[in-house]
Amino acid sequence: MCAIDVSVEPWDPALVDWAEAVAFSVPMHTAMRMAVALAASVRARRPGLPICLYGLYAAMSRDLTAGVADLVIVGEYEPALLAWVNGGSGAVAPDATGDVVVHLGRSGFITPARDLLPPLERYARLVLGGEERLAGAVEASHGCSHRCRHCPLPVVYDGRLRVVPEEVVVRDVSQLVAMGAKHVTFADPDFLNGPRHAVRVTQAVHSSFPDLSFDCTTKVEHILAHEDLWTGLAKAGCLFVVSAFESVDDTTLRILDKAHTAADESAAVTLLRGHGIEVRPSWLPFTPWTKAAELGAMLDFVVAHDLVSNVDAVQYTIRLLIPEGSLLLSAPEVKSRLERYDSTKLSWVWTADEPGLDELQRELETLVEAAGTATGPAAAEDMFEEVEGHVRAYMSLQATRAAMTRPRRGSRSSGSAGPRPRLSESWFCCSEPTSTQREAVGGGIERVQVALQPSRSLAPG
Repeated sequence: MCAIDVSVEPWDPALVDWAEAVAFSVPMHTAMRMAVALAASVRARRPGLPICLYGLYAAMSRDLTAGVADLVIVGEYEPALLAWVNGGSGAVAPDATGDVVVHLGRSGFITPARDLLPPLERYARLVLGGEERLAGAVEASHGCSHRCRHCPLPVVYDGRLRVVPEEVVVRDVSQLVAMGAKHVTFADPDFLNGPRHAVRVTQAVHSSFPDLSFDCTTKVEHILAHEDLWTGLAKAGCLFVVSAFESVDDTTLRILDKAHTAADESAAVTLLRGHGIEVRPSWLPFTPWTKAAELGAMLDFVVAHDLVSNVDAVQYTIRLLIPEGSLLLSAPEVKSRLERYDSTKLSWVWTADEPGLDELQRELETLVEAAGTATGPAAAEDMFEEVEGHVRAYMSLQATRAAMTRPRRGSRSSGSAGPRPRLSESWFCCSEPTSTQREAVGGGIERVQVALQPSRSLAPG
């Protein structure tokens, strides 16, 4: 068996010449777009070769995948994928469409085969105090118990959660530590969906590897609802938390069904910093209903809460992604702005209700991508100044920070004024890919793993 991560490794079409089956992992939107193109090239080269797409986004465009994939598996794909590899397409039962398997049942979890992928040196690292440390990613759970309307998870899992046993997580972390990892990212959609499970996992990992640090992703409402857990999580090595703030406009948060308010976001920053944990908020500044004032309010919030160094610049450019089947398609604020479904982009095309905002988004995307990979507090401050200048100019206000008045009350970081803990690559989801992602295979944000199976005798594990 051979596995290729085309986000960091070159794709060689000749690799499929010996294969008896090819499976593409598509956990994210950009991964799906990359995989469809590669699957089409495989189909052209080997017309009779069985091809499978598996993962969260695998079924997001059935019209498109029908011509390049024999089977599509979503949800808890492992049992169906193994059955397909071992026994061919007849070993699994598709749904009524004839080509899609939706598997949400509970099944046993096995330790991932890390040896099939490139070394950790090829991936994102933890950046802390000017030092870079090797990092890896693990999962303690799949799915999500929430139904945020812009998220792809409810479309597949519909509020279901599947937990990975702590002993499996510890074994996986052990592999990463042996590969040199000093930090792990819990890549669960929401680490605190199962709060007690999360505590058990982090305690078990910390007991085995006391010097290992970690980060996780969780909702604002979970940060506040589980206030009693953060002391223990901080002691177990939690450095920062990624949280989908999305907006400081309560109307937008209601439309997205985020179950939190802007005031809650402020409280979450304060709570985490009280435990020495930084928050790295993700934002969704551009939606069909966005108004310019909302963008200005978001920037004010970032400054007021001392978050300039905590926000990846790409977050200021994020444009709402509306894939096929999105729960947002029924929202009046969205329906009125939809134009058509673009099967190439795998998303609905929309225009902003407020004239000029689409152009502003493109300006900011160009600005941020032109800055490249410059990092550090000075780079973050400079980029924020430029982004803010464009936004304020669009709002017909003074473009220089000195001429502006802002709300100054809010949580301040208890750490130094220097770099705050982060990963060396920007992360985001539920959004359209940037032009850099569109133009090149790579970027390390969505991993596309291509499994080439030379034999049908693969055993689980």
